Amino acid sequence: MSKSLARVARAIEDLGLEAEILNPGPSRTAEQAAEACGCALDQIVKSLIFQGDAGRIYLFLTAGGNRLDGDKAAELAGEPLQRADAATVRAQTGFAIGGVAPIGHLNPPVIFADPRLTEFERVFAAAGTPNHVFGIAPTALIAACGAMVAPFTA
Repeated sequence: MSKSLARVARAIEDLGLEAEILNPGPSRTAEQAAEACGCALDQIVKSLIFQGDAGRIYLFLTAGGNRLDGDKAAELAGEPLQRADAATVRAQTGFAIGGVAPIGHLNPPVIFADPRLTEFERVFAAAGTPNHVFGIAPTALIAACGAMVAPFTA
């Protein structure tokens, strides 16, 4: 088991979450993950990492079919944002792009969640690798990672 996957499994256990880690196959994109999990595209939780001008890291948990609106995201963050590069994502979260989980970060970011995710009984989020996801109730996920539900999509 990879260190990243083990960290997510440990976070699930430590947080007392009812979540199941799955290895459905390549899940690097929301479309691949939805196909692999046999679910609707919007049931996939995309983890989008941005960095503020002052260096603060923000994670936007977005429904698979939605697109982040940069102006709305910056307004929520209270500062201009830019997409974090791969090295920053790895250093701050401990995960590589394509496998960024909403929990188990090395340095927990400020987290916002797309309201669309709350419309489902179960969603699937990256579990630390591009091939692993975990299924969970969205309300449990949002509570566990301390996300603020707010509109930031186009």
